[in-house]
Amino acid sequence: MSGVFLDFYVGCQKLCGAVASARRFWEGNNVFDNDVWLQQVREDIVDPGREIVDPHHHLWEIATLPYNLEQLLADTASGHNVVQTVFMECSASYFEDGPDHLRPVGETQFVAAAAERAASIDGAAQIAGIIGHADLRHKNLDDVLDAHLDAANGLFRGIRHAGAWDNDLDALLIKPDGPEGLYLDPAFQAGVARLGERRMTYDTWHYHHQNQDFRTLALAVPETKLVLDHFGTPLGVGRFAGKRDEIFLQWKDDVAAIAECPNVCAKLGGLAMPDNGFGWMGRALPPTSDEIVATHAAYYTHMIDCFGPDRCMFESNFPVDRLSVSYTVLWNALKKIAAGYDERSQQLMFSETARTVYQL
Repeated sequence: MSGVFLDFYVGCQKLCGAVASARRFWEGNNVFDNDVWLQQVREDIVDPGREIVDPHHHLWEIATLPYNLEQLLADTASGHNVVQTVFMECSASYFEDGPDHLRPVGETQFVAAAAERAASIDGAAQIAGIIGHADLRHKNLDDVLDAHLDAANGLFRGIRHAGAWDNDLDALLIKPDGPEGLYLDPAFQAGVARLGERRMTYDTWHYHHQNQDFRTLALAVPETKLVLDHFGTPLGVGRFAGKRDEIFLQWKDDVAAIAECPNVCAKLGGLAMPDNGFGWMGRALPPTSDEIVATHAAYYTHMIDCFGPDRCMFESNFPVDRLSVSYTVLWNALKKIAAGYDERSQQLMFSETARTVYQL
């Protein structure tokens, strides 16, 4: 198990074990084996015919933390009309030997094999794109990109080299491993620019206090398509606990400034991660879609107002958000948020923007 996911696993166990009302639903080693807890909230599917491309999910084969193809397909087949997905890198199944800079290609090979299996299952959602990992500062970056392309069976679309950094690691469930100031590093900016030259995308994950650095990066690489994941992760734990209103106001200004960069589009999801501080994971009952709408809608509507539907795509961020909410309830919430927009806008946010950005 990689360091990032070992920390994630231990953190989940500590959080769940500390909440007596939730502990009985999280017995054993697999923190994603929470069906009993999630199934306490059942809802009819909203707008069941709506076609969905889920542009952000993970897969990994870790004995104590599995989220494999079968579990993904169980989620995507749970009622909503999910037809395609995009895999997002998560340090899974790296090669165990060979040059360090090429080891992430093992993940692409692993996901390409999963996509091939999914393609053989009638009616299953298809993994239509793969976002892998590379150190964008590496002198042999092109060799890594070529290796990803060779391993992906035509599905490779881009790179996520996450920039998430914070100096209060003890407060975070998911420990970031990005260095401070990554987006300002000239070598990193050159690597992101190279992705654009090769018609590949760059996905980012960082925290709200890094949004201004991300805008600087976007301005430096105008020919590269950048994807802002998870709203720029407005934190709500550690030193940010109890400061939601203050953070929201600054976040709104920062997002509006980022949206002025035409090369940036936004993924709308990931707010159910425990580090956002909404507290869903530790409750006796998971949230309903109406609760999620009441709590999160202001973030979604601001992003859509700033970027426009043609630069926004709804995402599940599963299984990480599965710690807080079921796939069915999450997509119900997204559909309720989107209900106030016209049909074309909904088509864009649920499927067409993702297809355009990731060339699906």
